[in-house]
Amino acid sequence: MTAPAYKRILLKLSGEALMGEDSYGINRTTIERIVTEIKEVVDLGIEVGVVIGGGNIFRGVAPAAAGMDRATADYMGMMATVMNALALQDAMRQIGLVSRVQSALNIEQVAEPYIRGKAIRYLEEGRVVIFGAGTGNPFFTTDTAAALRGMEINADIVLKATKVDGIYSDDPKTHPNAMRYKTLTFDEAIIKNLKVMDATALTLCRDQKLPICVFSILKQGALKRVVLGEDEGTSVLP
Repeated sequence: MTAPAYKRILLKLSGEALMGEDSYGINRTTIERIVTEIKEVVDLGIEVGVVIGGGNIFRGVAPAAAGMDRATADYMGMMATVMNALALQDAMRQIGLVSRVQSALNIEQVAEPYIRGKAIRYLEEGRVVIFGAGTGNPFFTTDTAAALRGMEINADIVLKATKVDGIYSDDPKTHPNAMRYKTLTFDEAIIKNLKVMDATALTLCRDQKLPICVFSILKQGALKRVVLGEDEGTSVLP
């Protein structure tokens, strides 16, 4: 079997990835499939950190948040990511995958506070570490949290799981002839405004020479193919 291309990865999951075909919330079948794919990667000996978004939960209260103070709304979104992190942890427990939730906000009754040294030790022990509450600061996205945590845990790559199987020259839904890029440089992604991640996250990864791979979490086996170095998704490289 092909040897994994990476030893330690940071997987960025959007909250929307947990919805499946539902309009909001967590689809049990979808989350079970996602954690099964994560377990396949862990079984290869790869150390996995996960940053999870909260859009699937926050979407349900977004109309009420209209006109709300931005910082308050962002803190609500952070707490939604902790809810998703706990759901991921429970789904992992049910298939025998040991994980730990670390939160950038202090909610010690349900999650450990984020401590870099402990997170790295857990990874070395083969446990999945799920990072909740983003960076713990308003005005920053979970993309930025993924870039930041990826650098802090010395990940080899940030894997951004989306609903599209890579980065395209145009929206493949409206432009059937859009071309999927196999690889890009950070400067090309920025100049072409390809929306790989938000600008802060992309710049952080570029400056620290931390590669990114964008792939579809909806494609069965895609995560495993990415970590084995196969042609899956789009890689953004220094």
